Amino acid sequence: MPGPRVLIAGASIAGPALAHWLTHYGAEVTVVERAPALRPGGQAVDARGVAREVIRRMGLDEQVRAARTETAGARFVDEDGAVLQTFSAEDDGGDGFIADIEILRGDLSQVLHDATRDRVGYVFGDRIAALTQDADGVDVTFADGPTRRFDLVVGADGLHSSLRALAFGPPERYLRHLGHAMAFYTVPNDFGLDRWLLDCVVPGRSAGLRPIRDAALGMALFSFSATEGELARRDPDGQKALLRDKMAGLGWLTPQILAHADGAEDFYLDAVAQVVMDRWSTGRVALLGDAAFCSSPMSGQGTSLALVGAYVLAGELAAAQWQPEPAFAAYERLLRPMVDANQQVGQWNAASRTVPAPGEPPATSPEDWDMAVIERAINGLDLPDYAGTDPA
Repeated sequence: MPGPRVLIAGASIAGPALAHWLTHYGAEVTVVERAPALRPGGQAVDARGVAREVIRRMGLDEQVRAARTETAGARFVDEDGAVLQTFSAEDDGGDGFIADIEILRGDLSQVLHDATRDRVGYVFGDRIAALTQDADGVDVTFADGPTRRFDLVVGADGLHSSLRALAFGPPERYLRHLGHAMAFYTVPNDFGLDRWLLDCVVPGRSAGLRPIRDAALGMALFSFSATEGELARRDPDGQKALLRDKMAGLGWLTPQILAHADGAEDFYLDAVAQVVMDRWSTGRVALLGDAAFCSSPMSGQGTSLALVGAYVLAGELAAAQWQPEPAFAAYERLLRPMVDANQQVGQWNAASRTVPAPGEPPATSPEDWDMAVIERAINGLDLPDYAGTDPA
């Protein structure tokens, strides 16, 4: 008996990871991505705790480790360049500030695509324009193609998910802004980077440099306090102007790093925000990863949540013989405690970077964080064994 036809929106990390597991259980999977090709580079992302076990079960541990940034650790410096604090990638068994598995988003996306492209139909340069569902399936109209019918549709298209807007309503219902923004882009390694991340943090903002596998290059990293109004402008020139304004007067290597912003082809700036939803599914449509439960880069766990969520969602669908209602309910029940913990960590981190009003104490500091919540954020799920649902 043929498996269900499943459409996934988004080919970054959550989408291909879900495609891997769905095809393993016998589904016929199509992934649609609005970008014309896989997007290279991007921010370094981590896999910690239970997410490392998911990678092992995917059979991709060797490939993922071969693509790591191989960052040795992080050094926090002051505006004169003096080292204030050092963290090693070996701290906390590889689950510390710098994770044992740290990889550029684009490199992990490539690994997942390479592992699935022979059994998944990837469609680049297109998007879902409309969808209508009934009790038996979902009719999907593509922006650049005919209408097709699927048994299930999953949105894995990120913080600003267009599928979420189509199926659940406008983004303002679900976005929780944390009062900050982050920016990053590739720079020439004119700074003597070796294998150590360097970060200059002052109240309300930071500038950093991260090594990548190509020793001739590095990744510039910035964070700063910002209102929703300041972040409303989406064009690159306006965003670069905002970044320069917010970084004005910051010492260390900040002016030299900013000098490369105008020529950066991969410049990215966005709000630090979370997605908060009462439920991650409606009928035969579900959400996964940042589209459903973004915890923000301040949690450091977005990729881990995407990988674990993909494993659980696919496994529960197969265990429920592809019936969406019980499968989606089990997926949410199992994953939500880990999601809630990560969102709490993200909020704590954002609050710790916020400059308090005159006369007010800091909102929080890492010393105040609940270690039980942090442990649940990293290892908050005993992975079910879905081996009995493998196709015969």
